Amino acid sequence: MRRGLIYGTVAAACLAVAAGLFLTRAVPVEEAALDGLTGDAARGESVFTAAGCASCHHAPDAEGEAKLVLAGGQRFPSDFGTFIAPNVSPHKEAGIGGWTLSQFASAVQRGVSPGGAHYYPAFPYASYVHMADEDVADLWAYMQTLPPDATPSKAHEVGFPFNIRRAVGLWKRLYLTDGWVMTDAETPELQRGRYLVEALGHCGECHTPRTALGGMDRAAWLSGAPNPTGKGRIPSLKPADFNWSAADIAYYLETGFTPEFDSVGGHMAAVVENFAQLPASDRSAVAAYIKALD
Repeated sequence: MRRGLIYGTVAAACLAVAAGLFLTRAVPVEEAALDGLTGDAARGESVFTAAGCASCHHAPDAEGEAKLVLAGGQRFPSDFGTFIAPNVSPHKEAGIGGWTLSQFASAVQRGVSPGGAHYYPAFPYASYVHMADEDVADLWAYMQTLPPDATPSKAHEVGFPFNIRRAVGLWKRLYLTDGWVMTDAETPELQRGRYLVEALGHCGECHTPRTALGGMDRAAWLSGAPNPTGKGRIPSLKPADFNWSAADIAYYLETGFTPEFDSVGGHMAAVVENFAQLPASDRSAVAAYIKALD
Protein backbone atom coordinates (compact mmCIF):
# COMPACT_ATOMS: atom_id res chain seq x y z
CA MET A 1 0.00 0.00 0.00
CA ARG A 2 2.72 2.45 1.03
CA ARG A 3 4.87 1.53 -1.98
CA GLY A 4 1.92 2.06 -4.29
CA LEU A 5 1.25 5.45 -2.73
CA ILE A 6 4.88 6.45 -3.23
CA TYR A 7 4.84 5.30 -6.85
CA GLY A 8 1.60 7.17 -7.43
CA THR A 9 2.99 10.35 -5.91
CA VAL A 10 6.16 10.13 -7.98
CA ALA A 11 4.14 9.49 -11.14
CA ALA A 12 1.88 12.46 -10.41
CA ALA A 13 4.89 14.67 -9.78
CA CYS A 14 6.49 13.56 -13.05
CA LEU A 15 3.28 14.29 -14.94
CA ALA A 16 3.06 17.73 -13.32
CA VAL A 17 6.64 18.52 -14.32
CA ALA A 18 6.03 17.28 -17.85
CA ALA A 19 2.87 19.37 -18.11
CA GLY A 20 4.71 22.43 -16.81
CA LEU A 21 7.52 21.97 -19.32
CA PHE A 22 5.00 21.57 -22.13
CA LEU A 23 2.97 24.62 -21.17
CA THR A 24 6.03 26.85 -20.74
CA ARG A 25 7.94 25.69 -23.82
CA ALA A 26 9.12 28.19 -26.40
CA VAL A 27 7.42 27.84 -29.79
CA PRO A 28 9.45 29.43 -32.63
CA VAL A 29 8.14 30.32 -36.06
CA GLU A 30 8.12 27.35 -38.42
CA GLU A 31 10.77 27.74 -41.10
CA ALA A 32 8.29 26.62 -43.75
CA ALA A 33 6.30 29.81 -43.14
CA LEU A 34 9.21 31.79 -44.55
CA ASP A 35 9.91 29.64 -47.60
CA GLY A 36 10.52 31.75 -50.67
CA LEU A 37 10.88 35.02 -48.75
CA THR A 38 14.17 36.78 -49.40
CA GLY A 39 13.26 40.26 -48.17
CA ASP A 40 13.46 43.65 -49.82
CA ALA A 41 15.58 46.18 -47.91
CA ALA A 42 13.91 49.17 -49.58
CA ARG A 43 10.47 48.07 -48.37
CA GLY A 44 11.97 47.03 -45.06
CA GLU A 45 13.04 50.60 -44.31
CA SER A 46 9.41 51.74 -44.01
CA VAL A 47 8.60 48.72 -41.83
CA PHE A 48 11.57 49.60 -39.64
CA THR A 49 10.34 53.19 -39.33
CA ALA A 50 6.71 52.31 -38.59
CA ALA A 51 7.75 49.69 -36.04
CA GLY A 52 9.95 52.17 -34.18
CA CYS A 53 12.93 49.82 -33.98
CA ALA A 54 15.52 52.58 -33.70
CA SER A 55 13.48 54.45 -31.09
CA CYS A 56 14.15 51.73 -28.53
CA HIS A 57 17.42 50.24 -29.74
CA HIS A 58 19.65 53.22 -30.51
CA ALA A 59 22.13 54.27 -27.82
CA PRO A 60 20.65 56.50 -25.09
CA ASP A 61 22.18 59.76 -26.31
CA ALA A 62 22.20 59.10 -30.05
CA GLU A 63 21.10 61.85 -32.43
CA GLY A 64 20.62 62.06 -36.18
CA GLU A 65 22.19 59.28 -38.24
CA ALA A 66 23.61 57.75 -35.04
CA LYS A 67 20.09 56.53 -34.28
CA LEU A 68 20.58 53.92 -37.00
CA VAL A 69 23.35 52.32 -34.93
CA LEU A 70 21.27 49.88 -32.90
CA ALA A 71 23.73 49.46 -30.05
CA GLY A 72 21.04 49.28 -27.35
CA GLY A 73 21.37 50.47 -23.81
CA GLN A 74 18.16 52.44 -23.25
CA ARG A 75 16.45 51.65 -19.95
CA PHE A 76 12.74 50.94 -19.61
CA PRO A 77 11.41 50.78 -16.04
CA SER A 78 8.32 48.73 -15.20
CA ASP A 79 6.55 47.17 -12.25
CA PHE A 80 8.58 44.02 -12.85
CA GLY A 81 12.04 45.57 -13.04
CA THR A 82 14.07 47.61 -15.50
CA PHE A 83 14.53 46.25 -18.99
CA ILE A 84 17.52 47.35 -21.05
CA ALA A 85 17.28 47.32 -24.82
CA PRO A 86 19.85 44.95 -26.34
CA ASN A 87 22.19 45.44 -29.25
CA VAL A 88 20.31 44.45 -32.42
CA SER A 89 22.84 45.80 -34.91
CA PRO A 90 24.12 43.37 -37.58
CA HIS A 91 27.31 42.76 -35.60
CA LYS A 92 28.06 39.03 -35.78
CA GLU A 93 28.90 38.59 -32.09
CA ALA A 94 27.42 41.51 -30.14
CA GLY A 95 24.29 41.91 -32.25
CA ILE A 96 22.06 39.77 -34.44
CA GLY A 97 24.21 39.57 -37.56
CA GLY A 98 24.74 35.85 -37.06
CA TRP A 99 21.02 35.03 -36.96
CA THR A 100 18.96 33.47 -39.71
CA LEU A 101 15.70 34.91 -41.01
CA SER A 102 13.70 32.26 -39.16
CA GLN A 103 15.50 33.06 -35.90
CA PHE A 104 14.74 36.74 -36.43
CA ALA A 105 11.07 36.01 -37.17
CA SER A 106 10.84 33.83 -34.05
CA ALA A 107 12.19 36.69 -31.94
CA VAL A 108 9.97 39.36 -33.48
CA GLN A 109 6.71 37.43 -33.77
CA ARG A 110 6.99 34.89 -30.95
CA GLY A 111 9.50 36.30 -28.47
CA VAL A 112 11.82 33.29 -28.81
CA SER A 113 15.61 33.60 -28.86
CA PRO A 114 17.86 31.61 -31.23
CA GLY A 115 18.76 29.47 -28.21
CA GLY A 116 15.12 28.67 -27.52
CA ALA A 117 14.63 30.95 -24.50
CA HIS A 118 11.74 33.33 -23.97
CA TYR A 119 12.24 37.05 -24.39
CA TYR A 120 10.48 39.28 -21.90
CA PRO A 121 7.38 40.99 -23.31
CA ALA A 122 8.99 44.40 -22.80
CA PHE A 123 9.93 43.54 -26.39
CA PRO A 124 6.51 44.16 -27.98
CA TYR A 125 6.14 40.83 -29.76
CA ALA A 126 2.59 40.66 -28.40
CA SER A 127 1.92 43.33 -31.04
CA TYR A 128 4.44 42.21 -33.66
CA VAL A 129 2.78 38.76 -33.71
CA HIS A 130 0.35 40.41 -36.16
CA MET A 131 3.12 41.32 -38.62
CA ALA A 132 2.93 39.87 -42.11
CA ASP A 133 5.72 37.39 -42.86
CA GLU A 134 6.72 39.47 -45.88
CA ASP A 135 7.19 42.52 -43.69
CA VAL A 136 9.35 40.52 -41.28
CA ALA A 137 11.56 39.38 -44.15
CA ASP A 138 11.80 42.92 -45.53
CA LEU A 139 12.64 44.27 -42.09
CA TRP A 140 15.38 41.66 -41.71
CA ALA A 141 16.84 42.58 -45.09
CA TYR A 142 16.92 46.28 -44.19
CA MET A 143 18.46 45.74 -40.76
CA GLN A 144 21.35 43.90 -42.38
CA THR A 145 22.27 47.14 -44.15
CA LEU A 146 22.69 49.12 -40.92
CA PRO A 147 26.05 49.76 -39.22
CA PRO A 148 27.32 46.93 -36.99
CA ASP A 149 28.31 47.86 -33.45
CA ALA A 150 30.34 45.85 -30.94
CA THR A 151 28.73 47.23 -27.76
CA PRO A 152 27.76 44.28 -25.53
CA SER A 153 24.12 44.03 -24.48
CA LYS A 154 23.45 44.60 -20.80
CA ALA A 155 21.50 42.24 -18.56
CA HIS A 156 17.99 43.25 -17.52
CA GLU A 157 17.59 44.33 -13.91
CA VAL A 158 14.78 41.96 -12.97
CA GLY A 159 14.53 40.23 -9.60
CA PHE A 160 12.91 37.02 -8.42
CA PRO A 161 10.48 35.59 -9.44
CA PHE A 162 10.34 37.60 -12.68
CA ASN A 163 13.85 36.53 -13.61
CA ILE A 164 12.55 32.99 -14.27
CA ARG A 165 12.22 33.24 -18.02
CA ARG A 166 10.55 29.86 -18.35
CA ALA A 167 7.48 31.36 -16.69
CA VAL A 168 7.10 33.71 -19.64
CA GLY A 169 5.78 30.68 -21.51
CA LEU A 170 2.69 30.74 -19.32
CA TRP A 171 2.37 34.49 -19.87
CA LYS A 172 2.35 33.88 -23.60
CA ARG A 173 -0.44 31.33 -23.28
CA LEU A 174 -2.53 34.02 -21.61
CA TYR A 175 -1.65 37.06 -23.71
CA LEU A 176 0.09 36.17 -26.97
CA THR A 177 -2.67 36.02 -29.57
CA ASP A 178 -2.75 36.76 -33.27
CA GLY A 179 -6.40 37.82 -33.15
CA TRP A 180 -7.14 41.45 -33.99
CA VAL A 181 -8.81 43.72 -31.45
CA MET A 182 -10.78 45.51 -34.16
CA THR A 183 -12.42 42.57 -35.90
CA ASP A 184 -14.67 44.59 -38.20
CA ALA A 185 -12.16 46.70 -40.13
CA GLU A 186 -14.05 46.55 -43.42
CA THR A 187 -12.36 49.18 -45.58
CA PRO A 188 -8.77 49.10 -46.87
CA GLU A 189 -8.04 52.31 -44.92
CA LEU A 190 -9.26 50.80 -41.64
CA GLN A 191 -7.35 47.60 -42.32
CA ARG A 192 -4.17 49.59 -42.89
CA GLY A 193 -4.85 51.65 -39.78
CA ARG A 194 -5.41 48.50 -37.75
CA TYR A 195 -2.14 47.05 -38.99
CA LEU A 196 -0.24 50.20 -38.09
CA VAL A 197 -1.87 50.63 -34.67
CA GLU A 198 -2.20 47.04 -33.48
CA ALA A 199 0.93 45.58 -35.12
CA LEU A 200 3.75 47.79 -36.42
CA GLY A 201 3.16 50.89 -34.31
CA HIS A 202 2.32 48.74 -31.23
CA CYS A 203 0.25 51.62 -29.83
CA GLY A 204 -1.56 49.37 -27.38
CA GLU A 205 1.68 48.62 -25.54
CA CYS A 206 1.57 52.10 -23.99
CA HIS A 207 -2.03 53.25 -24.36
CA THR A 208 -3.74 50.10 -23.01
CA PRO A 209 -3.86 49.29 -19.28
CA ARG A 210 -2.14 46.15 -18.04
CA THR A 211 -3.42 43.28 -15.98
CA ALA A 212 -1.72 42.23 -12.74
CA LEU A 213 0.48 39.90 -14.80
CA GLY A 214 1.52 42.62 -17.23
CA GLY A 215 -0.58 41.64 -20.22
CA MET A 216 -2.51 44.19 -22.24
CA ASP A 217 -6.13 44.32 -21.09
CA ARG A 218 -7.73 44.05 -24.51
CA ALA A 219 -11.18 44.69 -23.00
CA ALA A 220 -9.92 48.22 -22.22
CA TRP A 221 -8.06 48.67 -25.50
CA LEU A 222 -6.39 52.08 -25.90
CA SER A 223 -8.26 53.50 -22.90
CA GLY A 224 -5.12 54.95 -21.30
CA ALA A 225 -2.67 53.60 -18.75
CA PRO A 226 -0.29 54.64 -15.98
CA ASN A 227 3.10 55.76 -17.25
CA PRO A 228 5.64 53.00 -16.40
CA THR A 229 8.06 55.71 -15.23
CA GLY A 230 5.57 56.60 -12.50
CA LYS A 231 5.14 60.12 -13.87
CA GLY A 232 1.65 60.93 -15.07
CA ARG A 233 -0.65 58.88 -17.24
CA ILE A 234 -0.64 57.89 -20.89
CA PRO A 235 -3.91 59.22 -22.36
CA SER A 236 -6.89 57.33 -23.68
CA LEU A 237 -7.37 57.27 -27.44
CA LYS A 238 -11.06 56.37 -27.22
CA PRO A 239 -13.22 58.84 -29.17
CA ALA A 240 -15.32 59.45 -26.06
CA ASP A 241 -12.21 60.62 -24.20
CA PHE A 242 -10.25 62.00 -27.11
CA ASN A 243 -12.25 64.44 -29.20
CA TRP A 244 -9.72 65.37 -31.86
CA SER A 245 -10.84 65.18 -35.47
CA ALA A 246 -9.24 62.74 -37.89
CA ALA A 247 -7.40 65.69 -39.47
CA ASP A 248 -6.10 66.72 -36.02
CA ILE A 249 -4.75 63.22 -35.37
CA ALA A 250 -3.04 62.98 -38.76
CA TYR A 251 -1.52 66.46 -38.34
CA TYR A 252 -0.23 65.56 -34.86
CA LEU A 253 1.44 62.42 -36.20
CA GLU A 254 3.14 64.53 -38.85
CA THR A 255 4.16 67.61 -36.85
CA GLY A 256 3.83 66.83 -33.15
CA PHE A 257 1.47 69.78 -32.62
CA THR A 258 -1.88 69.32 -30.89
CA PRO A 259 -5.09 71.25 -31.67
CA GLU A 260 -4.45 73.16 -28.40
CA PHE A 261 -1.08 74.37 -29.78
CA ASP A 262 0.88 72.14 -27.41
CA SER A 263 3.79 70.03 -28.67
CA VAL A 264 4.62 66.36 -28.32
CA GLY A 265 6.90 65.17 -25.52
CA GLY A 266 8.32 62.06 -23.91
CA HIS A 267 8.47 58.79 -25.84
CA MET A 268 5.66 60.02 -28.09
CA ALA A 269 8.16 62.39 -29.69
CA ALA A 270 9.93 59.38 -31.19
CA VAL A 271 6.61 58.02 -32.46
CA VAL A 272 5.89 61.30 -34.24
CA GLU A 273 9.43 61.39 -35.62
CA ASN A 274 8.79 57.97 -37.16
CA PHE A 275 5.25 58.58 -38.43
CA ALA A 276 6.29 61.86 -40.02
CA GLN A 277 8.46 59.80 -42.38
CA LEU A 278 5.56 57.60 -43.49
CA PRO A 279 3.14 58.43 -46.33
CA ALA A 280 0.27 60.77 -45.49
CA SER A 281 -2.10 57.90 -46.28
CA ASP A 282 -0.66 55.95 -43.33
CA ARG A 283 -1.24 58.81 -40.91
CA SER A 284 -4.78 59.15 -42.22
CA ALA A 285 -5.32 55.41 -41.79
CA VAL A 286 -4.27 55.61 -38.14
CA ALA A 287 -6.61 58.54 -37.62
CA ALA A 288 -9.47 56.61 -39.23
CA TYR A 289 -8.79 53.63 -36.97
CA ILE A 290 -8.82 55.75 -33.83
CA LYS A 291 -12.04 57.51 -34.81
CA ALA A 292 -13.65 54.09 -35.44
CA LEU A 293 -12.90 52.73 -31.97
CA ASP A 294 -15.87 51.78 -29.78
